[in-house]
Order: sequence, then C-alpha cells, then structure tokens
Amino acid sequence: MIDIFQFDFMVRAFVAGTVIAIIAPLIGMFLVVRRYSLMADTLAHVSLVGVAVGLFLNTQPVVTATIASVIAAVGIERLRRTKHLFGESVLALFLSGSLAVASVLMSVANGFNANLLSFLFGSVTTIQPTDVVMILGLGAVVLLAVAVLYKEFFAVAFDEELAQAGGIPARVFSTLLVILAAVTVSVAMRIVGVLLVGALMVIPVITAMQFDRSFRETLLLSVVFSLLSVFLGLFLSYYLGLVSGGTIVIIALGIFLVSLLAKTKV
Repeated sequence: MIDIFQFDFMVRAFVAGTVIAIIAPLIGMFLVVRRYSLMADTLAHVSLVGVAVGLFLNTQPVVTATIASVIAAVGIERLRRTKHLFGESVLALFLSGSLAVASVLMSVANGFNANLLSFLFGSVTTIQPTDVVMILGLGAVVLLAVAVLYKEFFAVAFDEELAQAGGIPARVFSTLLVILAAVTVSVAMRIVGVLLVGALMVIPVITAMQFDRSFRETLLLSVVFSLLSVFLGLFLSYYLGLVSGGTIVIIALGIFLVSLLAKTKV
C-alpha cells in the first residue's frame, strides 16, 4: 500500500488532510459546545460564493472563499447580537441567500464544471502545491490562535454572558471564533468539499462526546477520530476510486455509530 505515496498529488493530499483533520474538530468543538453546529454548514455555503467568484475571475478560489466566509461570519455575529433575529434564523438567512447568489454566479460562468465539482465534494487530484502552502499557513494561524486563546474561547463557548461578567471581552472572542471557523471551512473544502466540510467539524466532536471525558480530553479524542477518518478516507478514495470528501465523512459516521453502540451496551 506504500505505492500511494509515489504520487505527488497523494503526498500533498495527506499533508493537507493532516492539517485539516487537526483544525476542523478543534474549532468544531467550540461551535458544538456553543450550540452553533450549523455555523459550519452556513459558512461552507457562503464559501461557495467565494469559490464561484474565484472561478469567474480566474483567481485563487480558496482566497476568495476565505474572504467571503470571514465577511459572512462577522455579519452573522453582528446580526445575532441585535436580538432582532434568532440565531437559527440568521444562519438560515445566510445559508439560503449565499446558495442563491452562488447559483446565479455559476450560471453566469457557464454552469458547473469539473473544477467546481472538486470544490463541492473534494478531490485529492486537484490539490496544487500552492494550495498546500496556503492550507499550512492558514492552519498554523488557527492552531496558534486556539493554543494562545484557549481559555477565552472555552469561557465564551460555555457561557458568553458569564465570560463577559468575568472581564473577558466576550464579543471580541466570539467574533474571532467564528472568523477562525470561516478560515477552517475555506481551508478544508479542498479535501472534504464545501457540502461536507461541516460534517468533519462536527461528527468527530460528537463522537468524542460519547466517552464522557473532560473538555480537553474530548477535544483530543475528536482530533484522533478526525485524523483516523481523513487517513482511511484518503486511502480508500485512492484505491477504490471514490470521491475523497464523501468517503471521509462516511468513515466519520461509521466511527460515530460504533461509539454510540458501544455506549448503549455499557
């Protein structure tokens, strides 16, 4: 099975996949605890607008997707704080609106093509060296931010009002958290695809939660399950000729079902 690493595109896929498998559940953990799981899916659909813009302008889609996702993340947080709309309504507004805009842009750009489909469902063969460099750079930013601001993110995720009362500028850290989620979504779409990236941020986390460990231990377990899903998914997608994103998510679902059954028997 070592012949898989004879191909440069698979080496790039495993390097990028490792970074994504680590940062996706790291950010996903805070979103799940905050009951903001749908944020990942919403930002993924918004990033599709950025991808469409990037393809239309013949520029780097990951860059335009990141910009679109970050702008949307800030907008969602501001609307949520106004209290004029429920949090779920704000997410639904951005999700449906971005999907509509993306579909219009795609029709102007002569519809779907193979390159666009690779962003929708993930494709290891389309990952370029520039993509790997960008993923490594943005991944390092996310990791550093979580490592340095772990306590603040923890407090905001569990109770934003209590964190504010404790002297933490909760709004600032709450906005920063969703911005990091936006970056993670944009980075992960090359491997998992826009339509499935939310699953990689959430499923390993809820799988780890089945073991009833501390927050930190659950966080580490979620990363382990994510890495296992990505590695097995990349191997199977290569040897069986399957799409990488769907394969990774199916394995993540399988691990979740096993953990759920094990907990039920106990």
